[in-house]
Amino acid sequence: MKIRANGIMMEVETSGAASDASGQARPVVLLIMGLGMQLVAWPSTLIDALVDEGFHVVRFDNRDAGLSQHFDAAGTPNLLWEGLKYKLGWRTKPAYTLQDMAADALGVMDGLQISRAHVVGVSMGGMIAQWMAVLSPDRVASLASIMSSSGARGLPPPKPVATRAMLGRPANNSKAAAIEHTMKLLKTIGSPGFATDEAELRARVTLALERAYHPRGIMRQMVAVVSDTRRPAALARIAAPTLVVHGKADPLVPLACGQDTAKRIAGARLETIDGMGHDLAPGVVQRLMPPLIAHIHSASRSLASQQAAAV
Repeated sequence: MKIRANGIMMEVETSGAASDASGQARPVVLLIMGLGMQLVAWPSTLIDALVDEGFHVVRFDNRDAGLSQHFDAAGTPNLLWEGLKYKLGWRTKPAYTLQDMAADALGVMDGLQISRAHVVGVSMGGMIAQWMAVLSPDRVASLASIMSSSGARGLPPPKPVATRAMLGRPANNSKAAAIEHTMKLLKTIGSPGFATDEAELRARVTLALERAYHPRGIMRQMVAVVSDTRRPAALARIAAPTLVVHGKADPLVPLACGQDTAKRIAGARLETIDGMGHDLAPGVVQRLMPPLIAHIHSASRSLASQQAAAV
């Protein structure tokens, strides 16, 4: 469904009942996807596990991705030039910022009349979730930052093979070429310790590309990420209970990036997963869900206790 959030049109999907049999509102889990990815990229096993635990799950397409509003009028950035400016410490000029994207997510909550949510973000989505916790602490019941980064300068860069895959382009403008390019990228950055069935992966890639394909939006999102220089210092302001999850074999966002995120957020707990790269492979989801569900339940109980004490 489409809703207006932060002044733009956003595509949103919900899973699980919003309230229980007694009419009590269920805790909300807001899922935020990463760079160029769509809400359909969230594995059904992850969503089902959250619903089975009694949560109301909300997903959405970030701006410039999927079926949410695109920003083509802002032009197509030159990634090589923007990357050079970042390395030299020069100011970049994104079409929008990650803070804008955090405001989009908060706008989705407003549109659905959700006052507070447990926010779970992967990769760029983790960065957006971090900004939500900084800017609107009363709206974030807990934070889970998965395969993401603090964005601090000096952290290890992606492995060269991952960088080449991210900056590569399809062989031509056909859908078949886009599918092959995406398959190659996902295999390159995926989890070496957890198998993913190739036919299943191809089916998911095809589904996503048939739903929407917008490479210029990915480029604008990339510039928003590299332009986000104020977040490292801002992470100290996060008060929400925080879980940081990172793969030890991540070739795109190295483990040190997750470790640095956890160090910058007071009380954050770091969970590392052997063999996990930069994806949500079935085996990764199986390892991820127990600590994630425990984290959200713990934060829910703590919040309920605080509310009861305030009455």
